[in-house]
Amino acid sequence: MQRPNGTLAPLLGLALIAAAAPTHAAECGGDFGTWKSAVTDEARAAGVGDKGLSALATAQVDPKVIERDRKKSVFTLDFISFSKRLISQNRLDTGNAKMAEQSAAMAQMQSRFGVDPAVIAAFWGLETDFGGYQGDFVTLNALATLAHDCRRPELFRPQLLALLELIDRGIVPATVTGAWAGEIGQVQVLPADYLRLGLDGDGDGKVDMKASAPDAILTAGNFLHALGWKANQPWMEEAVVPADMDWSLAVRTNKRSLAEWAALGVAPKRASAAGPDTPAALAIPVGRNGPAFLTYENFDIFLQWNQSMTYILTASYFATKLAGAPPFDPRNPDPGLDGEQMKQLQTKLRALGYDVGEIDGILGEGTRNAVRDMQGKLGMPADAWPTPELLGRI
Repeated sequence: MQRPNGTLAPLLGLALIAAAAPTHAAECGGDFGTWKSAVTDEARAAGVGDKGLSALATAQVDPKVIERDRKKSVFTLDFISFSKRLISQNRLDTGNAKMAEQSAAMAQMQSRFGVDPAVIAAFWGLETDFGGYQGDFVTLNALATLAHDCRRPELFRPQLLALLELIDRGIVPATVTGAWAGEIGQVQVLPADYLRLGLDGDGDGKVDMKASAPDAILTAGNFLHALGWKANQPWMEEAVVPADMDWSLAVRTNKRSLAEWAALGVAPKRASAAGPDTPAALAIPVGRNGPAFLTYENFDIFLQWNQSMTYILTASYFATKLAGAPPFDPRNPDPGLDGEQMKQLQTKLRALGYDVGEIDGILGEGTRNAVRDMQGKLGMPADAWPTPELLGRI
């Protein structure tokens, strides 16, 4: 992991302390003013000065943040629909133009961290449309709201403390805006990552994730590097698959060498730089009759950026397009389920003892695993793609 440059370098230790700060059962909910007093004491003990503490005193609950936290409708789309919505020709053209415009920063990032510029450009484009829209939520209010809310306080309270340190040191103003979940800047980093990993890419002696594209580019590369990115290695390639095989092998955690996949009739669709011993998993996001991809170890790093498989498959595919790959072949997938049908399926699976998580109509990993197992029990191809036929047979 690279130590941050510029003004953020001295903050690394405090950021790590803030990120690791213990939480207690009573540190959420209740009277907001009383709760803020407890956070003030914790922040002061962590070394936050008067500027940061004064900012906290102005924090307010934002009901729109809670509304957004509970809303997940976009993730009910399947991969083909979702990727078509997010990856327009205009966004591809802009991505290529931005990589050329920021070629010096991209080259510096790739030299230091071994991350393909197309990967950074993909996240940059999907997160903020290359800096064009970075979110209009007041970050202080967003994080105070989410830390006070008892759904995930253990995640957001350390981020609030990190933001107070950023404000206290003058890195960001108390009025800084960003996404509803507290991410800041052109590649949408959380405050603790801003503190730990922020890099000065334009040489002006400061790290400005909102206004400086070079700062955002180098920080994104540093972030992926810190997560374990394997330098100059692939992340995902479209694959050819046989007409029939044991589809239950198409699981993200089932890594096999390319040579082993080739013996099963699975191979990269185009010439690959990956060697025959390279481990990969097979992804068939809309079932055995839809598009197929070989995902490599760096794909798992994408999943640490965002845990939605549909989003990360889309980001990975966008990166392959920016790197020069042609569009994937959608093939002819079986019809899937709409959101309400998916909820019905999840309810039935839960009644059978499966852990599908929240009944939310989203095809997450828990639901996929349950579907795959149920398909096997019913003698259906176990490709983890829920269909009306499956729903009717349960």
